[in-house]
Amino acid sequence: MSAPQFDVAVIGAGPAGSVASALLHKTGYKVCVLEKQHFPRFVIGESLLPHCMEMLEEAGFADAVHAEPSFQFKNGAAFSWGSRYTEFDFTDKFSDGPGTVYQVRRGIFDKILIDEAAKQGVEVRFGHGVTAFDNSGDLARLSVEADTGESYELTAKFVLDASGYGRVLPRLLDLETPSHLPPRQAHFTHIDDNITHPKFDRSKILITTHPQHRDVWIWLIPFGDNRCSIGVVGTPDVLAGESETVLKKFVYECPMLKEILDKAVWENDFPFRSIQGYSANVKSLHGKHFALLGNAAEFLDPVFSSGVTIALHSAKLAADLLAKQLEGGAVDWDAEFAKPLMIGVNAFRTYVDGWYDFRFQNVVYAPNRSPEISRMISSILAGYAWDTENPFVAKSEQRLSTLAALVGDLKIE
Repeated sequence: MSAPQFDVAVIGAGPAGSVASALLHKTGYKVCVLEKQHFPRFVIGESLLPHCMEMLEEAGFADAVHAEPSFQFKNGAAFSWGSRYTEFDFTDKFSDGPGTVYQVRRGIFDKILIDEAAKQGVEVRFGHGVTAFDNSGDLARLSVEADTGESYELTAKFVLDASGYGRVLPRLLDLETPSHLPPRQAHFTHIDDNITHPKFDRSKILITTHPQHRDVWIWLIPFGDNRCSIGVVGTPDVLAGESETVLKKFVYECPMLKEILDKAVWENDFPFRSIQGYSANVKSLHGKHFALLGNAAEFLDPVFSSGVTIALHSAKLAADLLAKQLEGGAVDWDAEFAKPLMIGVNAFRTYVDGWYDFRFQNVVYAPNRSPEISRMISSILAGYAWDTENPFVAKSEQRLSTLAALVGDLKIE
C-alpha cells in the first residue's frame, strides 16, 4: 500500500472544516483542506449560538473572534408577533456553558477561522474543487481540479466533507434524500438600519412572525456597525415575486419592524438575494473512509440559527473519533458519531416542526411563562440541544406537545 499524502483531507473551509482540521492538527495529524472558492466569500447564516464558543475555544479560534470589531455581541433571542413581544436571555439557561456569542458577517468570520487554522499549520488549498471520490481501496482517493486548470489526485486515510451547501460527497456518492420539511424560500439583504428605537435590543436576534401568515417569519440580525441582515422566509407560493419588493412588503406589514426600521436605508453595496429549497438530508452520515459534517449532511431550517452550531458540534465529534481511529483504536461511527450527533439535530427538528405547526410559536408567545420552562427553552435556543439532562432535549416532542396543549392556540394581539 502506498503511503497517503495526508492523514485527513477536509472538503470545505467553512466553520466545520476549520474546526475539524485544527483539532486534528493539534492531535498531530497531517491535514489538508480543499476549498473550491477563495475567501472571503458570502454565506448566509450570520447569527451564531453560544454553544459555538466551546468549539471555537478548543480549536484556538476564540481570541481572534473576540477581536473582530464588526461582530455584534449577542446574549439572546427576541420574538415579535403583532403587539406581542418576548425574549430569552441566553445567560439565564438550564445548561452549563457560555451564554453569549456574536452575530457576524460570515465572509469575515469564516476567513478568520480558516486563517487561524492555517497559522496553526493546517495546509489550506483555495480554488481546489473535488470532482471525484474513490473509497474502494485502502485509502481514500480524491480527484481535484484547481481553478488554475491543474488536475491531480490526493490520497488520505480519511475524508471529512464539510462542504456545506455544496454537499460534495452526498452528490458524488448519491447519498442525498429529500428533507421532511416542505420547500421554503428566503429573500434577504443587508441594510443600514439606523435603529434608535428603545424597543430594539441590539444584543439579540429578532425573529418576527408575520401578522397574517403565521408560517412566514422575518429575521433581523444586527452587526456591530449599523448594519443588519434582514430576510423573510416562507413557502415559494406566498413569497413569489422580485426579492426587494417581496421582502419590503412583508417587513413593513409587521408592526414592530415598521416602527423600528423607520429610518432604515435599504440601498447600499449589498444586493437583494434569494435562495430556496435549502433543507436537505442524506442516507448516511458516514461510510468507508469518510464522514459528513454540518450542512453537507443535513440542513433543517434557519429559524433558530442552528446551522453553524450543528456544523461545529459535528466537527468536534468527528475529529475526536477520527483521532482515536487513526491512533489504532476501535471505533463505531454509528454509535459514536451519527447517533450522538442526531440527538441535537432531532431536538432542533422538533422545535422547527413546532414553529411551523404553531405549537412552539404558541409556547414562545405565551404570557407568564414559568422561569423554569424559560430556562430550559433558552438552553435549546442557545444551542445546547445535546444536553440530555434538559427534558426539552431528552423528551423534546413529548414536552413540546404537553406544553403547547396547556398554552392553547394563541391569537394575534
